[in-house]
Amino acid sequence: MTHQGNFHFSSRTSFFAAAMLVAGLFGSADTSFAFGGGGNTGSQTPSCKTGYHWDIKKNRCIRNQHTSDNQLYQSGHDLALAGRYQEALDILGDVKHPDSMTLTMIGYATRKLGDYDGGLAYYQKALTLDPNNVNTHEYLGEAYAEKGKTDLAKVELAKVEAVCGTACEQYVDLASAIEGKPDLD
Repeated sequence: MTHQGNFHFSSRTSFFAAAMLVAGLFGSADTSFAFGGGGNTGSQTPSCKTGYHWDIKKNRCIRNQHTSDNQLYQSGHDLALAGRYQEALDILGDVKHPDSMTLTMIGYATRKLGDYDGGLAYYQKALTLDPNNVNTHEYLGEAYAEKGKTDLAKVELAKVEAVCGTACEQYVDLASAIEGKPDLD
């Protein structure tokens, strides 16, 4: 333990303080790297009432209407991937100018809530804006694989390969879904 003035700092406290400083400098409050956790913070994000989302920098719920589309997308994305689909949709629905990625996440959360056709419709809207969105092609292919439409899933797999090759995460995940392995996203 070190001593500075009237304060005592353990090496763990100093490490935590340094991690928080680095996170603040780079605009990320995800300190999971400091404690060995995963990178997805959606499962630890506190719930907020409809029309609000958790702002990690302010450490409180804030109104969606006072937040940038990028921040709303990121919050919705994290919640969707954490399995909090309805909360994700509530936040993503407040994005003022939805882009291809936002529409993809809306489609993903919609599909995961059991509205397969609604999810596919959002994926098609996303692909209209960005025909090469590899994430959309991955999720569309996974949707087809879930419904046993392997031929259509393989078409999406070929599109993913054309955009990012066979080593990218989207290709690996979709290939696994086509092989019938559990969905890990």
